[in-house]
Amino acid sequence: MRLLTFTTGDSAARLGADVDGLVLDLAVLADHAGVDLPRDLLSFVQAGPAAQETATRLLAAHASVRPAGAVHRLEEVTLGAPLRPGKIIGVGLNYVEHVEESSRSLDTDKELPPRPVLFSKPATAVTGPGAPILHNGDLTQQLDWECELAVVIGRTAFRVSEEDAYEHIFGFSIVNDISARDQRRSGQWFFSKGQDSYAPFGPVVVTADEIPDPMALDLSLRVNGVTKQKSNTRHMLFPIARLIADISSGVTLEPGDVIATGSPSGVGAGMVPPEFLVPGDTVEATVERIGTLANPVVDAR
Repeated sequence: MRLLTFTTGDSAARLGADVDGLVLDLAVLADHAGVDLPRDLLSFVQAGPAAQETATRLLAAHASVRPAGAVHRLEEVTLGAPLRPGKIIGVGLNYVEHVEESSRSLDTDKELPPRPVLFSKPATAVTGPGAPILHNGDLTQQLDWECELAVVIGRTAFRVSEEDAYEHIFGFSIVNDISARDQRRSGQWFFSKGQDSYAPFGPVVVTADEIPDPMALDLSLRVNGVTKQKSNTRHMLFPIARLIADISSGVTLEPGDVIATGSPSGVGAGMVPPEFLVPGDTVEATVERIGTLANPVVDAR
């Protein structure tokens, strides 16, 4: 399933599924069938496999005839961030070529890291498709982009082995790890990467059963239509299973948590000369089988 959060007009946020370019309101389908279903995606993830099985049955049962109010054209709704994660764990320097460009432009170690480089982004950094990335020129003149595959956790994970890691994944999405390069403080990235709007997330969460090999997905990023990043998840230094095992060795991962698995090369700081986002720009991050996450950059001063 391709699950999303949407609004129509002034309505409250609703849980939907993207089916062939149409948005199906899962609450309407559930009410019509007389079954219980969580009304938001975070609760849906937390409810476990039973909720996913119910939604799958509802979509199959209404494949040809759908109740009134259940169907919307995608262009008629506004998508929000799919959910608000309990925590976002970012992974730095997880593509070999990005390690090299970062050592040149960001004063990081030129050697490959021996274990995952982890940091966090607060839930307040999350913003949805089409929502603005806030450029505060009083805080940064080096606002940068990073297209990343996002892993959404589906089952509580603590001290999970690599072999069992995928059993704890609900699905996959996209995070654009926006970074104010000139706000790194004594090597710490929290303020650089954690400001409001610095975690565009979406446009959908694709359930794990629909992505048979997340380690073989093309990903790319464009600024104003010009391609800046282009790679494949197979080039990750630490693959998804290793990341889940490493993080959960000491930090409990809960349903709805998000792991942003790292950026390939092609960030603005690594360009010659460096390039950074300015108000008026549009950033589009694309991951194969998931879609495109597009956000404008606006002046927030």
